[in-house]
Amino acid sequence: MKLDRRLTLAIAAIGLATVVWLLLTIGLIASTLEPAQRALVADQLAPRWVLIGMTWVFGLVIIGATLRWLLRRYASAPARLLEQTHVLLAAPKAAPLKHRGTKETQALAEAIFQLASQRDRLREDVAAQISLANQSVQQEKNRLAALMSELTQSVVVCNLDGRILLYNNQARLQFRALSTAPALADGAELIGIGRSIYAVFERALVAHALESIHQRLARGTPSPSAQFVTSTASGQLLRVQMAPVRAGTDAGPGAPVSGAVSGFVLMLDNVTRSFEEETLRDQLLHGLTERSRSSLANMQAAVDMLSYPDLNAGMHARFLTVVREEVSAMSQRITELAQRSTQGLKTRWPLEEMMGSDLLLAAQRRIEAHCQRCVALAQVEASVWLRVDSFSLIQALSYLAARLVDEFEVKFLQLRLQAVGARAQLDLIWSGHAMNSETVMSWEMDAMRFGAESTPLTVRDVVERHGGEMWFERERVRHQAFFRFLLPLASAQEQLEAAQIMHSDSRPEYYDFDLFQVSEQGHALDERALSGLSYTVFDTETTGLNPSQGDEIIQIGAARIVNGRLLRQESFEQLVDPGRLIAAASIPIHGITQDMVTGQPRIGAVLPAFHLFAQDTVLVAHNAAFDMRFLQLQEARTGVVFQQPVLDTLLLSAVVHPNQESHRLEAIAERFNITVLGRHTALGDAIVTAEVLLRLLPLLQAMGIHTLRQAREAAQQTYYARLKY
Repeated sequence: MKLDRRLTLAIAAIGLATVVWLLLTIGLIASTLEPAQRALVADQLAPRWVLIGMTWVFGLVIIGATLRWLLRRYASAPARLLEQTHVLLAAPKAAPLKHRGTKETQALAEAIFQLASQRDRLREDVAAQISLANQSVQQEKNRLAALMSELTQSVVVCNLDGRILLYNNQARLQFRALSTAPALADGAELIGIGRSIYAVFERALVAHALESIHQRLARGTPSPSAQFVTSTASGQLLRVQMAPVRAGTDAGPGAPVSGAVSGFVLMLDNVTRSFEEETLRDQLLHGLTERSRSSLANMQAAVDMLSYPDLNAGMHARFLTVVREEVSAMSQRITELAQRSTQGLKTRWPLEEMMGSDLLLAAQRRIEAHCQRCVALAQVEASVWLRVDSFSLIQALSYLAARLVDEFEVKFLQLRLQAVGARAQLDLIWSGHAMNSETVMSWEMDAMRFGAESTPLTVRDVVERHGGEMWFERERVRHQAFFRFLLPLASAQEQLEAAQIMHSDSRPEYYDFDLFQVSEQGHALDERALSGLSYTVFDTETTGLNPSQGDEIIQIGAARIVNGRLLRQESFEQLVDPGRLIAAASIPIHGITQDMVTGQPRIGAVLPAFHLFAQDTVLVAHNAAFDMRFLQLQEARTGVVFQQPVLDTLLLSAVVHPNQESHRLEAIAERFNITVLGRHTALGDAIVTAEVLLRLLPLLQAMGIHTLRQAREAAQQTYYARLKY
């Protein structure tokens, strides 16, 4: 057994101390004796020094053993406990500490073991939660995979670099059909995680579609998309619809919403066959109308001659031969047209609604980049909406501008757009050299080229694709000339969509796979957990504050909370004609004037719709007694009775924060760091109230209030529950 250095030093010190003590004692005793007595004592002790030494050594051993026991029991116990604790920290699972020490250190060891056991339980709980979360994530992935595999449309998700992040089985089959060597590569050279989508689509085409989406996002369009049709290297024709993938829109309650585009979704349709069929029909119609025109004229002339009664037999036979030959030629021509296949496919682009100013801005940037010339925008009507293929139209404008710069050294260009009747006039204007009609016609019919790039389309193709016209004019007074395009106008429907109140901070679509787990069997709503309920959070704007004295509802707004998530896109908002004047004092508060409600539906038509919207949910409002009183007063008139349970965020706030001075909606929102938008509008207040409810629910659960019944009973105990309307 290894000796403790501290014990050795302690025994040595005690031994030395006892020797010194013994010598001092002998010296003191000797100093009190007479010389004869000292000699006598020395004679008596001389033969007994060995015994005295043995007694000293034995005593020293007893003292050492005692010190060793005390050192191990008291001085070394904390060190041993420290070592055992380090072992416990490194162990995956705590084991009981067999500690020998004082009662205090034994109690400390037991406390350490309990803490370690608690840590192990927490570890197990965390591991269980992680396992459940992994299972949930895996289930969501499996469900998403199942849903995508069932889609009949090809779906590909890419990041902004065009790298493929996700695709479904239909897309894999689609790309296999596009492959130039399907038997060898099975389409894997075109599609795969991390592969570039630009192996199939031109980068400029995708970039143009993304630019269009960015412009629509900047205008506030809630669900921007772009589409185009393009041909692939294998000769296939694809119709592609692009939608953005936006990041930062679900960062959590109270977090800022950025909505930045982090990628895009492509939905692909192979329209090769339908395009070929359409092209073939066009060719047949063109052949029947244009190439048969002369045959019809010849037959008509022959028939006219055959109608003369004095026509001799020779002439009669000759004209009959003409009719037969022309009929035979027409029949052969139709047969040949029907049998001909398309020898080449021109890329055809779908027309889409687009704001004219956006088109001109894009054209301005494209021309300035390609031609190195300044392009000004003149007389652009902001209200003009076009139905155009922006990509090919901008190509045509850039091509014409490039030829003006290259061949006539034009220094300055302008773009002008204005609506004239049922069409829009788009002008490309320049000052300087004028050209003749032959030059204009040659430019119009030549295939468009941009440096080393070329396209099979001509300016005439682009104009015809739009069903428009294009010509050249001079303005001699201003010494200017311009190309004028007549283009179709479109409705400004997207402007109405952009004006929707909830477009800016919510995703256009939600998915929530947790709803697969929701079951409606069993218990009454009162016994349901608050976290498992669906809520309709609503608010009303009224002509005044006295429902019992004739004030009426002028607006109802509501949003739904399902599975703990605020579904902003599932909202209800409707103005109501109250059938009476709105109090002048209330107009500055809610901003609703008499003109705004005149001609709107009456409450008898609005309440049934709102009742359907709110069915099978818990009604929630801030100061709900006020809003519910207005609804109750309409029961006799409309026959609509709201029998759902009701929660009041004002009362719930008083339950959670009984010591706060104010429970106004603004004060609660400030406490929870909720941004208030659209205050004193029905839908705006409903959205804020819904956000408040989502913050209150976990606080109620922390107080032991888990069910709807418990929440309602707690709310009724507050002072504010006494308010009546």
